[in-house]
Amino acid sequence: MNSLYIASIFIFVVFVLSILAIESKNILKSILFLSAASIFTAIIFVVWKAPDVAMTEAAIGAGFTTFLFFIAYFKVDKLEKEN
Repeated sequence: MNSLYIASIFIFVVFVLSILAIESKNILKSILFLSAASIFTAIIFVVWKAPDVAMTEAAIGAGFTTFLFFIAYFKVDKLEKEN
C-alpha cells in the first residue's frame, strides 16, 4: 500500500479526533482526544520518513503537553472545590 494512502487514513483519524476534542463536553475526554491526535500525527511523520520529527511530536505533543493539560485541569478543579 502506498504511503500516501496510509498517511491519508491517519490524517482523517487526526481530523476526527480533533473534532471530537472540540465538541466534547468533558474536559478530560478532550485532553485524551488531543493526546491521541498528537500520537497519530507522530505516526504520520513516521510514514513520511521523518522519525526525528515524529519523536519530537510524540515527546512534546503527546507527552509533555498532555501532562501540562492534566496538571492545569487538576489545579483548576482543586481551586474550584476550595471556593
